[in-house]
Amino acid sequence: MVRVKICGVTTPDDVRMVGEAGADAIGLNFYPKSPRYLDPHAAVDVLKAFPPFVSPVGVFVNTPLRQATAIAFQLGLRGLQTYDDQPPSESLFPFAHVPAFRVQDAASVDAVKIFVERATAVGRRPAAVLIDSYVAGEMGGTGHKAPWHLLAGFDPGVPLILAGGLTPDNVADAIRQVRPWGVDVASGVESRPGHKDAEKVRAFVKNARAAISLSC
Repeated sequence: MVRVKICGVTTPDDVRMVGEAGADAIGLNFYPKSPRYLDPHAAVDVLKAFPPFVSPVGVFVNTPLRQATAIAFQLGLRGLQTYDDQPPSESLFPFAHVPAFRVQDAASVDAVKIFVERATAVGRRPAAVLIDSYVAGEMGGTGHKAPWHLLAGFDPGVPLILAGGLTPDNVADAIRQVRPWGVDVASGVESRPGHKDAEKVRAFVKNARAAISLSC
């Protein structure tokens, strides 16, 4: 079954709605330049609204890993999604590390596999990798599609999570073409940045689940 992460949630009400829609994970964005930025202090009330068995994932961009893990410990996060070019210099246990990559060509696809190989060699194999679209100067949440044709059949050596321009209307096609372990969406299920649309969220989860069932 494909896993679904809804990213960039900023309010307790949206957390409850996303959980009821059936998402497996919810992303909290701690990147100050993002329109979905959530201050770590404000995140406490958001996290209190999490349903049982829904994983909270912190999204960090250019944040020193020690600072990111300190925030994760304080908030009780399950996963760390980072945008880094190099494997972590220290263990991120007990957090599930999901490095994110902005892919635009075959060389950047190859770089993902090289990252996993290097991280594995030093005992820091990531839990999964997230593949996002490349938009100059932007770090996710742009609404631009990742290059699905380059990812079809791609095996990075760990579970692949597909992001980048996914919507309720195209997530089934993306899953059939790329066959990811999971999918991640932010702008594609919003009424405005940081505010999720309940109908779009429910449709996204439903269509993602249906796609994997039909492709089995």
